[in-house]
Amino acid sequence: MTIEEAKNRATELRRIIDINSYKYYVEDNPELEDWEYDKLFRELKEIEEQFPELITPDSPTQRVGGISEKFEQVPHRIRLYSLDNSNNYEELKAWYNRVLKDVGETKGNQLGLFSSNYDDIELVSELKIDGLAISLTYKNGRFVQGLTRGDGIIGEDITNNLKTIKSIPLKLFEDVDIEVRGEIYMPITSFDKLNKEQIEQNQKPFANPRNAAAGSIRQLDPKIPAKRDLSIFIYTVILDKKFNIQSHTDAMDFCKKLGFKTNNYKKCKNIQEVIDFCEDMKEKRKLLNYATDGVVIKVNSFAKQNELGFTARAPKWATAFKFPPEEVWTKLIDVDFSVGRLGIITPVAVLEPVSLSGSVVSRASMYNFDEIQRLDISINDEVLIKKAAEIIPKVIKSRKTDNSRDIILPEFCPSCGTRLIEVEGEVAKYCPNKKQCPAQIKGRIEYFASKQAMDIDGFGEIIVEQLVDKNYVYDFSDIYKLTEAQLLTLNLVKEKSAKNLLEAIENSKNCLFSKFINALGIKLVGKESSDILAQNYKDIEELKSATYEDLKEIAGIGDKMAKNIYDYFKDENNIKIINEMIALGLNITNKYNKEQNLRLKGKSFVITGTLDTLSREEAQGKLKELGAKTPNSVSKKTDYVVVGSSPGSKAAKAEELGITILTEKDLIDILKGEKNV
Repeated sequence: MTIEEAKNRATELRRIIDINSYKYYVEDNPELEDWEYDKLFRELKEIEEQFPELITPDSPTQRVGGISEKFEQVPHRIRLYSLDNSNNYEELKAWYNRVLKDVGETKGNQLGLFSSNYDDIELVSELKIDGLAISLTYKNGRFVQGLTRGDGIIGEDITNNLKTIKSIPLKLFEDVDIEVRGEIYMPITSFDKLNKEQIEQNQKPFANPRNAAAGSIRQLDPKIPAKRDLSIFIYTVILDKKFNIQSHTDAMDFCKKLGFKTNNYKKCKNIQEVIDFCEDMKEKRKLLNYATDGVVIKVNSFAKQNELGFTARAPKWATAFKFPPEEVWTKLIDVDFSVGRLGIITPVAVLEPVSLSGSVVSRASMYNFDEIQRLDISINDEVLIKKAAEIIPKVIKSRKTDNSRDIILPEFCPSCGTRLIEVEGEVAKYCPNKKQCPAQIKGRIEYFASKQAMDIDGFGEIIVEQLVDKNYVYDFSDIYKLTEAQLLTLNLVKEKSAKNLLEAIENSKNCLFSKFINALGIKLVGKESSDILAQNYKDIEELKSATYEDLKEIAGIGDKMAKNIYDYFKDENNIKIINEMIALGLNITNKYNKEQNLRLKGKSFVITGTLDTLSREEAQGKLKELGAKTPNSVSKKTDYVVVGSSPGSKAAKAEELGITILTEKDLIDILKGEKNV
């Protein structure tokens, strides 16, 4: 084959493969059998191997690139805005009312929903994909760059990873310059398959498809997202005026014509048709192969969109209606009783598997023994479950069946057999065998190694369980004595993963004082209180010597927590373990020091909604560096609530309690010292 013949054949093969990739991955209507497609792909690959000069960047063979050392930060040409939420139909109608008033139409409204008479404005409803927002740029029809949403102003360049997603065309059907925005997601069938593989490999399963998609697309090695069967829906496009496209629906039809995968939409004459669509999709969405948490509603006309404009954070011409948390009935097969790191016994419902909010659920929390009595739950009951905060399944109601039978509550620890005890004033039952109960030891070790504590990567539940069962690890210091030979005896741990674990353990030796305090797992002491202690004590030696009287005087600590901290550091075994870790090379540094300006010390800030310039975690970190507390819930003790876009119920509760509300600009000014509180 001459180079000219090879060039012509390669061009033809790319055309055929691109068309059939579109049919398969976008239209879900393949025309070629898999073996035929694979044969064409192999032929193209062989030609490019024989004539490397014929390889083009948009060739189907170039979907997996090299490993990136980091993701470059790139400004978006046009900002990616957030969406405001409508949580019920009254809020949805109120949004539509504002749209009508702002556009200023003057004819009668057919529904009679509003005090003023306005023309109805055509809307578009489409399902809100629960995924990861990205932007794609094409030059002369070729894919040249893909960015994450980032903070809406600056994103990360993940072009190589996006090339691995087969529903993203590398070359469009027309040679146009264009930018589109879309949502990367993982199909539910792919999510279930991935989690099965995670469990088989002793890895922690992903919580939901969105987490799996986000975790996959930001891997440095493109080969990882290439294996995870991600997909995309395009939901908007940045168009030059020369295209003469006048509406959102026309723009989506144009995108589909170019080769993009777009979701189905429904044109709605008025808000009632939108509500009807939302009602219809509440049940139908359960049959879809992707997770959706609501409906996005947009004004269809681009002219009217331009007239309505934007707020500081979101378009006025669009809103997201959020579906209420999904609830499903299933059968309670049994109840397991788990033992936590602090010895608390927690009942866990074993369920007949059921699909709930995009994942199959077979277990759900029942919190404590009192909850069993409150809900009057029995074995073989039909139980109603939902996901708390759309993540953790919990039982909320039960109804009897002919086969219902009482749940037998344990008197002895399911892990070590010790008789359980009750503590006055608490609803929980405890296993008092703290030092020898295997479940408590495993729980403490797993918490110590977790991300919010010592952050030992790969040191998850399955690894910890084996280490404790083999008596390799009994307390925290034993982690730093592990050898490669010991790790290689663990199930499915090979030489490379053993070395990675040892490296992660070694890296954890350099830790922050606040994270180390949290890692110790002192009862009632979490991330917030660990930060407060690090602000008040310069190092572990000073904290060891703290008196109960000193501790309880610290704002945010309180009597019970002070007693637990004092008792912990008076336990000789605890001190021995800490000293042994230090002797093994643990280096604890405190980011707070006595000279540091802690001008917000004692102040409490709660953040709700999405911030534009900072992530919530970054904002909380900066506040903590100045001595502030950043709890996740609003109470009478809260000093300030910072409200971003799409705030939740915390903003309403703050108003109800008369708590000072701050904007994001207020927060930035406070952090800079330009605003006093």
